[in-house]
Amino acid sequence: MITKLIRWSISNRFLVLLATVFITVWGIWSLARTPLDAIPDLSDVQVIIRTSYPGQAPQIVENQVTYPLTTTMLSVPGAKTVRGYSFFGDSFVYILFEDGTDPYWARSRVLEYLNQVQSRLPPQAKTALGPDATGVGWVYEYALVDRSGKTDLSQLRALQDWFLKYELKAVPNVSEVASIGGMVRQYQIVLDPDKMRAFNIPHGKIIDAVQKANQETGGSVLELGEAEYMVRASGYLKSLDDFRKIPLMTTDAGVSVRLGDVARIQIGPEMRRGIADLNGEGEVAGGVIIMRSGKNALETIDAVKVKLEKLKASLPPGVEIIPTYDRSNLIKRAVTNLKEKLIEEFIVVAVVCALFLFHLRSALVAIITLPIGILIAFIVMYYQGVNANIMSLGGIAIAVGAMVDAAVVMIENAHKHIEAWNHAHPGKQLKGHEHWRVIGDAAVEVGPALFFSLLIIVLSFIPVFTLEAQEGRLFSPLAFTKTYAMAAAAGLAVTLIPILMGYLIRGRIPDEQKNPLNRFLVALYRPLLDVVLRFPKLTLLAAALVAAITIWPMTRLGGEFMPPLDEGDVLYMPSALPGLSAGKVAQLLQQTDRLIKTVPEVQSVFGKAGRAESATDPAPLEMFETMIQFKPRDQWRPGMTPEKLIQELDRTVKVPGLSNIWVPPIRNRIDMLATGIKSPVGVKVAGVSLQEIDRITGEIERAVKKVPGVSSALAERLNGGRYIDVNIDRDAAARYGLNIADVQSVVSAAIGGDNIGETVEGLQRFPINVRYPREVRDSIEKLRQLPVLTERGAQIRLGDVAAIRIDDGPPMLKSENARLSGWVYVDIRDRDLSSTVYDMKQVVAREVKLPAGYSIAWSGQFEYLERATEKLKIVVPATLLIIFVLLYLTFKRFDEAALIMATLPFALAGGIWLLWLLDYHLSVAGGVGFIALAGVSAEFGVIMLLYLKHAWDERLANGNASETDLLDAIREGAVLRVRPKAMTVAVIIAGLVPIMLGTGTGSEVMQRIAAPMVGGMITAPLLSMFVVPAVYLLLRRRQIRAAGSAAAEEN
Repeated sequence: MITKLIRWSISNRFLVLLATVFITVWGIWSLARTPLDAIPDLSDVQVIIRTSYPGQAPQIVENQVTYPLTTTMLSVPGAKTVRGYSFFGDSFVYILFEDGTDPYWARSRVLEYLNQVQSRLPPQAKTALGPDATGVGWVYEYALVDRSGKTDLSQLRALQDWFLKYELKAVPNVSEVASIGGMVRQYQIVLDPDKMRAFNIPHGKIIDAVQKANQETGGSVLELGEAEYMVRASGYLKSLDDFRKIPLMTTDAGVSVRLGDVARIQIGPEMRRGIADLNGEGEVAGGVIIMRSGKNALETIDAVKVKLEKLKASLPPGVEIIPTYDRSNLIKRAVTNLKEKLIEEFIVVAVVCALFLFHLRSALVAIITLPIGILIAFIVMYYQGVNANIMSLGGIAIAVGAMVDAAVVMIENAHKHIEAWNHAHPGKQLKGHEHWRVIGDAAVEVGPALFFSLLIIVLSFIPVFTLEAQEGRLFSPLAFTKTYAMAAAAGLAVTLIPILMGYLIRGRIPDEQKNPLNRFLVALYRPLLDVVLRFPKLTLLAAALVAAITIWPMTRLGGEFMPPLDEGDVLYMPSALPGLSAGKVAQLLQQTDRLIKTVPEVQSVFGKAGRAESATDPAPLEMFETMIQFKPRDQWRPGMTPEKLIQELDRTVKVPGLSNIWVPPIRNRIDMLATGIKSPVGVKVAGVSLQEIDRITGEIERAVKKVPGVSSALAERLNGGRYIDVNIDRDAAARYGLNIADVQSVVSAAIGGDNIGETVEGLQRFPINVRYPREVRDSIEKLRQLPVLTERGAQIRLGDVAAIRIDDGPPMLKSENARLSGWVYVDIRDRDLSSTVYDMKQVVAREVKLPAGYSIAWSGQFEYLERATEKLKIVVPATLLIIFVLLYLTFKRFDEAALIMATLPFALAGGIWLLWLLDYHLSVAGGVGFIALAGVSAEFGVIMLLYLKHAWDERLANGNASETDLLDAIREGAVLRVRPKAMTVAVIIAGLVPIMLGTGTGSEVMQRIAAPMVGGMITAPLLSMFVVPAVYLLLRRRQIRAAGSAAAEEN
């Protein structure tokens, strides 16, 4: 069938070339439209429900909001994990879905279940779905700074909230713009309890009066003199004076009592849960651009920048927008780095072809087909929706060498055939019909086997497709593009390459013997092969020994989920102790930012404590996330590396009470989303009582700290929050005719302050707050003295009906699948992941005793490593079986297919040794490299065996079937074909060397994939050059001897 296809292509040359042009144009069109990103979006499909329940303590939020929500959401179809976070005044519920769920379908299901539970939630709790984005969507951050000192923090925040936010939200693919830092302006009504008592005005009456005084309405229309006039009655509160004039009551003497008589009205900041600081120079307001999931990051960021540039003219004088994080730099660096690598590979491949063939036009065949194959891969990528990122471009980068293989072997075979024709017809010139016939014969001879061997490489990647969840999303783009590129190469090998060969391989073709490189290779190889053929069994023993010794470095390789990716920016995330006041947090934030800014390589430091106004950011106030941008590499001090820089930062920033963690921003967001853990390994303890969970996590922290390789272990403190408990005495309250709600309204309104409405000022809205003055609520004793008015007008104190005391409690509550959980974060340095976790598990099992109803789960990157390993154990053998079937289809003989399968372990030996020498851990990336290597080494075996068979079949056809003929055939098949084999090896190694030596963004991951292939390229060719001929000799010699003895018996 393949033979027919080759012949058809040659006879319909014009059609094939036309199709090629069409595909090339289509490929270029797709390439221009493929979205760019740095790394694939690894986050799970998730929907976030954010509920604000102002002024409520975490325990109350958990009981009244988070618990009803999480229990309901557990039954949403497709949901695999439901995480709840209860903070002061806020509840976040994250519903993570199975892979492949459509995010908008997931959102509609969550809404459906949210409607069911809505009636069980308190009326003040406001639920809303988070944006259709994930934490990975934080693509751009900026700060608003006023250098002139004319605008204060509340004006900057108002500018962000009511102007920039809405302008930027209109940019395509921006899902949300979250405000951060600054102060929200608030109208504060500070009541005087004594005056209220004098006028006998209860608390509720004041709230009612303010709400009635702040509204506008219309009175339809009037017709005057044939025209219509619309009637409107104004009534919004516009100034402090308007507030003071609000009437509350009229005394018996007819004097009206106004709000100004019983309260002080002022403008102040609203209570805040997020603080931002720039470069340690003081607080700023800022914003975060959150992109819709799955959209083009680069386009979105560029559109945002263009918009910000336009908006600059509308800002007040002196106000500047300063970018503090910009992912487009990383994307551009990564993509440029890979583009350069691809161009380097093109050049190297061209040079290799030219060197071996001494014929530039022949080298062109390979060089022309390479970009066409890559463009075909881009067409499929574009329609499948695979982004161009480090991984997908990396797939193409590692495929380049193998893609040229087929072209190289076919060109070489065409040279051989033309050389043979010239020897057979001296003095004649090969042209016209005869020329195409020779090219056709050359292509048909090796085409089918090459097609199958390329198919083997394509299919060897099946295991990567079966990886699921995060590792699947990470490596499937690479597997897709490598598969498409190889499949394109296989298709081109039997259609376009024969035609290009016919057009380009003309003129004077130098003999193989004239090329000094080829003469050298033959001279080197022939004597070695003779030794092997004299001692075939010894050769096999030596190969078996090499494979056996490899077990030693193999046991020494550590495991990790994924090599660290240098993103160019770093996030500093220290954990402070809970219960810090906002003032102290702001001071610590400024202090750490100032220290970080002292390191000369640092360009900007944007510190954030607490959370941005977004559902994608469930951070407590004591959680710092400081974004550090570095200057370009050429401005660094000589000899400075990213690792050294982190160490220097670690030494510089030493603040008592803060434990340092430095993480790459995107990687960290992904980890926190998927497992909720912000370190490589986390331990989750689930149970019922917080005290008990706290005790267990503390024990685990102490136990794992002793394990070598653990650089820090930190158990979250579940009881670090400070509470003032007001326990109402029901009997005492009943005596005064008060129920629980009456007393609680005093507690919530007078102490906590209620937002009772908002003023409308043009397009801006500001909250109105009512509370008691600070001086009557700034100590426990004063709280006991708080006046409470009863129905009858009697005045009592809060202490008469309630006991007030200070207590400890949770600063925030976390739950997973509706069970409370406490987490231990473990950071690992200078040791691989899997062995460290193994040791930690042993220690914890030995030293920590779990009571009934409590469970421990290990998560973080470790979770993925486990899952990937389990999966590959099943899939790799299945893939080997598929490859075996393909080999059988190629050779139609069981023994020959088995021969090539048996040689795979030797090929992998080189990869394992190189990993060990480079001190790389075995990560999923390394596994992908080994899979790629297995495919390529099978291809080598196929090519070698193909040549041996051709030579032997020729002898058999002429009736020469003795042992000496067999040896001659093997010598001819192996030695005379040393050029194509050396070329394929050289091309593949040459294609991978630029990746191995690269240092740019993304090179860490690519090197882990390329390393096993480069190592294997050293052992796999040796194997195909020596072991395959030796085994072939043993197999066929037995046949000859058996046939000989059978013939002797008959005689």
